[in-house]
Amino acid sequence: MSLRHKVFAAATVAIAATCPAVAAPDYQTPAPVAYLQDLSSGAILYAKDADRRMPPASMAKMMTVYVAFDMIKSGELKLNQKFPVRPETWRAWHSQGSTMFLGVGEEPSVDDLLKGIVTLSGNDACVVLAEGISGTESAFTDRMNRAAAKLGLANSHFGTSNGWPDEGRTFVTARDLAKLASATITDHPDLYKRFYSLRSFTWGKTLGDAKPIDQANRDPLLGRVAGADGLKTGHTDEAGYGFTGSAEQNGRRLVMVMAGLGTYGQRAEESVKFMEWGFRAWQAKPILAKGKQIETAEVQLGSASSVGLVAPTNLTATLPAGAVPEMRLTVSYDGPIKAPIKAGQHIADLIVTTPDLPPQRLPLVAATDVDEAGFFGRAWAGLMGLFGG
Repeated sequence: MSLRHKVFAAATVAIAATCPAVAAPDYQTPAPVAYLQDLSSGAILYAKDADRRMPPASMAKMMTVYVAFDMIKSGELKLNQKFPVRPETWRAWHSQGSTMFLGVGEEPSVDDLLKGIVTLSGNDACVVLAEGISGTESAFTDRMNRAAAKLGLANSHFGTSNGWPDEGRTFVTARDLAKLASATITDHPDLYKRFYSLRSFTWGKTLGDAKPIDQANRDPLLGRVAGADGLKTGHTDEAGYGFTGSAEQNGRRLVMVMAGLGTYGQRAEESVKFMEWGFRAWQAKPILAKGKQIETAEVQLGSASSVGLVAPTNLTATLPAGAVPEMRLTVSYDGPIKAPIKAGQHIADLIVTTPDLPPQRLPLVAATDVDEAGFFGRAWAGLMGLFGG
């Protein structure tokens, strides 16, 4: 007689429902590609050709920075570590697009290079950092692509560290750029805050009078939209003008992507309008208070047969401003969940479904630790499985 296993794939439990439906707010933009997401709820507020593969231009530098942030977090890279500017690198990049104005033989620190990449969009800074970390830019782009795969950027590939046109080898989508921005903010909050909201950075000296070169951050939201604090612009003739940006207001954090715009000024104007629409036309609706239990999940081979599912933070859904639409809450998990389980471990999701809007998926965590069952507990569970108990 063979042992049978009970599998509850995406087990669902209906929780609640209320009032009538309402349509999502309308928005029009000349941008060929646009995407807006509320990270606080996971809600996608707007998507226009969000899965079209396109050249990222300097928005690719977000991946270079993410790789560096990961290495700093793990201790593999230090902010005060210095990397030399090779003559070959200087010759290739000192006048190729945006530059940090690095000089041959200089040894900028990782901290300097990250400021040069994020604030000044320095193509030279990217390559110096890439070579310093991995020996060659090609070896570094292998790191970038491994990181992209780990983050689930299914429609992105990086052939350069700085996004310079490379005959189509480097490509992204708006959805992937938003996912990368979200990972940067979530995985590395302190480093994000340190580097992404600088208004300007000074490096290098002018020829002749040797005055310090101060360059402003090109981020069109900084100083114009409340709570704006990153991320990265991009422009090439091939890609047009693009921007991946983020801002936080009253506990709501939005991430936006626009690409393919025609001018510098149009990018600035459309980015501000898009982000402001996201905050103005949508509202956060409280769903579940931090620590409150909403359901239980079955546990396999544990010291308890079930575990409570609670909110890790105050959970909110994003809805059209002023609306009270019909709402359905569903708990979803793959189970039974195998012990051991740690309190606070993400083991389930709360799915918020409203008519005319994509589902919003919010995390639920274990309320308590659940240890593995002892010998007799495992034996009893095996016996019950054997006889269909």
